[in-house]
Parts: sequence; C-alpha cells; structure tokens
Amino acid sequence: MKQFSIVIPVYYNEFNLPETVPALLHLQDLLPDYSLELIFVDDASGDGSLGVLRKFAAQFPEQIRVVKLTRNFGSMAAILAGMSVARGACVGMITADMQDPPELFLEMLKHWEEGFKAVLAVRQDREESLGQKLYAWIYYRLLDRFALPGYPQGGFDFFLVDRQVANEVVRINEKNTNLMSLIYWMGFEHKSIPYIRRERKHGVSRWTLSKKIKLFIDSFVAFSYVPIRFLSAMGVLIASGSFVYGAVIFAAWLKGGIEVKGYTPIMVLLTLTAGIQMTMLGILGEYLWRALDETRRRPQFIIDRIY
Repeated sequence: MKQFSIVIPVYYNEFNLPETVPALLHLQDLLPDYSLELIFVDDASGDGSLGVLRKFAAQFPEQIRVVKLTRNFGSMAAILAGMSVARGACVGMITADMQDPPELFLEMLKHWEEGFKAVLAVRQDREESLGQKLYAWIYYRLLDRFALPGYPQGGFDFFLVDRQVANEVVRINEKNTNLMSLIYWMGFEHKSIPYIRRERKHGVSRWTLSKKIKLFIDSFVAFSYVPIRFLSAMGVLIASGSFVYGAVIFAAWLKGGIEVKGYTPIMVLLTLTAGIQMTMLGILGEYLWRALDETRRRPQFIIDRIY
C-alpha cells in the first residue's frame, strides 16, 4: 500500500484545527488504497495549537505526527521541515485554515498516478478582500514577466509532489526563497488544477504586509536577474547623462558664459542622483545579505520534538 503524506504548517490556528484535522482524516476513508500520514508542523504558535494537535496525535497515532519547532522560523521553513520527515511516496501541502478544499487531493493523486511529478492547485479566484486580490494579481504577473516565465497566474501554495521532487527541495535547502517558485523552477512535468480559494472562517491571518514584502523581494532576488540588470542600466544612463552635462558645462565655461547661478538645478541633480544611488545600494544590500546568510550554513529550522 502506498503512503501519502500531507504537510500542514501551523501558526496560530487553534480555532481552525478542530475542523481541519477531521476533514483531513476523512481523506483516509476516500483513499482505501493509500496509507495516510498527516504531518502538522507547529511553527512556535503562541496559542493553544500545539495542545490541540497533541490531543489528536494521541487519538490517531498511526496517522498523525506533530513536529514542534524550537521557534518561529516562518512558513517556508515549516513546510521544508515537514517535507524532511515525510515518509510518503508523494507529499502534499495544504494550509491549516481550511481555505483550500482537502478533497482536491483525490484529483491530484490521479494526476500523480498518471506520471506528473508535481500537481499544482492554482487559484482561479479567491474569496478575499480587494487589497489581497490586487497584491496577488501584481505579484504573480511580475513573477511571470520578470522571473519565471509561464508561472501560474493565480499562484499556488496548495500542491502535491512526487517523492523525488520533495527530496530535491530538501537537498537544495535554499534560504530566503519561495518553495512554490522553487518547485516550479525545477522544471519537472506538472499539472495545474484551477480552484477557488475559500474565505477564512476562523481566526485572523498572520500573513502580514511585512511578510508579503519579504516574499516579494525573496522571489525576485532568488529567481530573477532583473534587479541587477536594472542597476546596470540605471548606472549607464546616469553616467551618460553626466558626461553630456559635463561637456555642456565645460563648453559654456570656455566661452565664458557661466554666471554664478544655478542653485536649484544643482540641488535637484544632487538629490536625484543621491536617491538613485541609495536605492542601488539597497538592492545590492539585499543580494549581499542573502549571500552572507547562505555562507553561514545555519539550518533553516530546528526540530524540538516529534510527537
């Protein structure tokens, strides 16, 4: 009998879990040819999530494993931690807030059995606020245009991958990245399934603006050369303009046509170039910091205990 593992990152989901866990356990009844393994990764939730999970693990020890991390490492690290301990022939990923339909795994498994190494549940629409929809629309179109051509327009974080793909993700162990983008970048044959993401019923999302901005930066620094090319093009453009402007000033000086004026244009030029230079340094700093973080070779997560 094949084993099917599902990784569920958990962070402040105490009120979702009583509904999420039974819904996922019900998949075993729908999949008689598979042995189901549910791996809940508690990313140092500050609520009662771990207690709820331990009760379920004690009640269903053959199907539920709870991975407790020592501190909050972030959702990507939590998913990676779950993949590293998963034992299934294929590994699925779903969030704990029940915005994604678990029954879609049935269709995913069919496509996996057909030979697809990755099956992606792509969000066709989402029952969320206009601001969240706008952010997602901009992010995924920029990702498709400048980083990963052909990337699913609705994005995905609900998926199923073959054991080989999961092993490669764990082996690469890349920091400050988007695991979903990494899976797409690998180039394994994949199948996309459209669906509508449901509205969150319980609790408040911890997907804050600062985390969204970090994901945005991580995605483009990790998978696109556009930021660096932008710096090069901007540098050439400013240098060319400076040379031309310098030549004009020198010619005017030779003719004696320079008067003691020009405070405003000088200050405009200084503030403009200084702003551009600081922006360039900031972009370079993002690359340098990530390079430094990789050279430290610190683990992306530390498992405290597995229940």
